[in-house]
Formats: sequence, structure tokens, C-alpha cells
Amino acid sequence: MSKEPVAVTGIGQTHHVAARRDVSIAGLVREAAGRALEDAQSTWADIDAVVIGKAPDFFEGVMMPELYLADALGAVGKPMLRVHTAGSVGGSTALVAANLVAARVHRTVLTLAFEKQSESNAMWGLSLPIPFQQPLLAGAGGFFAPHIRAYMRRAGAPDTIGSLVAYKDRRNALKNPYAHLHETGLTLEKVQSSPMLWDPVRYSETCPSSDGACAMILTDRTGAARAPHPPAWVHGGAMRSEPTLFAGKDFVSPQAGKDCAADVYRQAGITDPRREIDAVEMYVPFSWYEPMWLENLGFAEEGEGWKLTESGVTELDGDLPVNPSGGVLSTNPIGASGMLRFAEAALQVRGRAGAHQVDGARRALGHAYGGGAQFFSMWLVGAEPPAV
Repeated sequence: MSKEPVAVTGIGQTHHVAARRDVSIAGLVREAAGRALEDAQSTWADIDAVVIGKAPDFFEGVMMPELYLADALGAVGKPMLRVHTAGSVGGSTALVAANLVAARVHRTVLTLAFEKQSESNAMWGLSLPIPFQQPLLAGAGGFFAPHIRAYMRRAGAPDTIGSLVAYKDRRNALKNPYAHLHETGLTLEKVQSSPMLWDPVRYSETCPSSDGACAMILTDRTGAARAPHPPAWVHGGAMRSEPTLFAGKDFVSPQAGKDCAADVYRQAGITDPRREIDAVEMYVPFSWYEPMWLENLGFAEEGEGWKLTESGVTELDGDLPVNPSGGVLSTNPIGASGMLRFAEAALQVRGRAGAHQVDGARRALGHAYGGGAQFFSMWLVGAEPPAV
């Protein structure tokens, strides 16, 4: 029996900020879920199951929060699944929900991811004390900076590329009313003169800490036929993982990322991603990861990704717009950051991305990664139903 086609009929997100002190975690997730239901013109009664994800529980110090969030998400008496795959969890959560619809286990599923970073300290939460880790870094930036330097040496990339990415994404965020950072006076010179945090990553080239949530309504063909707006159709989705450390691991371009992208392209019938994909929402928490992932995902040959950035290909009006929403560099509620990439890709092919809409976008890729560049989740969505 063939899989049931999966459609995204509702998308909702909060206005992402540094601190949402006006709501609890329950209020935050219900806000996003309510907006997704409104977009789909659905009610809580239409939802058969809920799939929820977030980053590590010790970030907020609330263990297994999904248990107390069931009431806020209309899930009392309904199946609820919790997903966790580090920073890629938002994408993985969406894929678990999509698979439940594709396998005809449920007809309509609410999927949601969140983080309330104002009630946590992710940087120090990710900096393990002696003897569990050598005292050589602070936070994720300290972990990834050596991998970025390795890429720069390998690719021969000039040290200005990171600032070009950050400047682009922060300008894109000005067109996204939900984005956390709206830096109206930002210039390229300001990015390049911002303080160095983890060489070569500067302050303006790193992601913020955000409070926020994102939700989507996923449904089958029957549900899609009742949708008030054109849906986004899932053409392919995959997850891959690899250990944090192993002999021969390529930190610059992890094999799990390559394998995940290849599987998604195979499912979607993509043979030339550079030409066949219209927009990419890519998980870029530190600006240099745009050229690195362009290569890892097959949009550029090894050592060539930075040239796409430098030549303007990834600009909003370029041949391959990357992060038209402003991306993780502008909004980062960690648990939801991956789902935001998936949801923003879906908004593009639905033609509902507003001021950051890519003209004529028919196919878009959503991408997320987490851990020590070891957990990957991706989906490709299209404006037309997938070929059966």
C-alpha cells in the first residue's frame, strides 16, 4: 500500500523575543497552536494526536513538560508523543508527525516545538564542568568555531564571508514580523566591527537567545481538500545521525548530513538541487554555516559554497534564496528553530510568506541540525501534491 500524501494546512508561530514574561510555557505553546488552527480554519476537535518537541529539559529545568502541556494543547485523552534530537528536534518533530499521517495512523496531527530561553541559560547549560569536559570552550560557539576555521582553511575562503551571511539574514528578518531581531540600523561595517566571541565568529554573526514556539497542522488528502488556503505538500523527509566523535569524522561536512539530503532528494525526485529547489530555510546558528551547508547539502561542490554567498546567489532576490525569513541568526528558540525552518519552507510554497516571499517558489527545503553536527532532519515541500 502506498503512503498517504501529507499536507501542511496550518502554520502558526509566536512573535519571538528575548523574554516572554507575560506567559508561561503553556501559554506560549497554546499561542502558536491557536494560530496554526486559525490558519487551517480547524478546531481542537479536529486534531487526532499531538507531537511535541523541545531542546533538553534542563534548559528550563522543567522535566517532561509535555505532561503538563497536554491541557494547553487540547491533547487530554489523545495520543501525545515527545521528540528530542538536540537542535534538530523541531525538524524531527515535524517528521514524526508527518509519518503518522503518511502511515494512516492518524488523519490530522498538530505538531509543535518551543523553547523559553529566558528561563534557562543555554550557553552554560552546554558547557559541561570538569571532569565531563575539558575547560576549552563556552557554549555551542566554542565547539563549532574550530570546525569553521577548518572550513576556511580547506576552502580558501576569505574571512569576510561570515559577515555577508549575517548582514543578509538580519536584513531579511526586517521583512519578517515574527523575527526576534529587527536591527534597522545595521550595516555591513557594523557586523564586521562587532566583538569577536569565538574566532572567527563575531557577536553579530551568532544567533540570539529567544522565547518562542511554532506549530503546524498536518493532514491527509481529505483534510487538504477542506483547507481554506493552498497547502504545502511533503515530497520527502528524512532524519540521519552519527556519533559526536569517531575516527574519520568530517566535522566540516558530516556524512549524516549528506546522507539525509540524498534521501530527501531521492524521495522528491530531485536530481539537481541547485536548479530544482527555489528556496532554502537552512539551520545557520553561526553565519559561516551557510557556505558549509551549501556544500553538505549538494548545492555547491566542496570548497565552492562561499562563492555562492559572496556572489549574491543566496540573497532574497538571488537564484537560490537562503533563509528569506532571517533564519536562526535572527530567531532562535532552540527547540523550535528547526520547526521554524520547516514551517517557513512551507509558507514559501503556499505563497503565504508575506514580505519575505520568494517569487514563484514551488519547491523549498527545510533543514535542521543539532548536537555536535551529528543529528540532521530535513524535508522538501512543494506547491503540488507528490506524484503517486
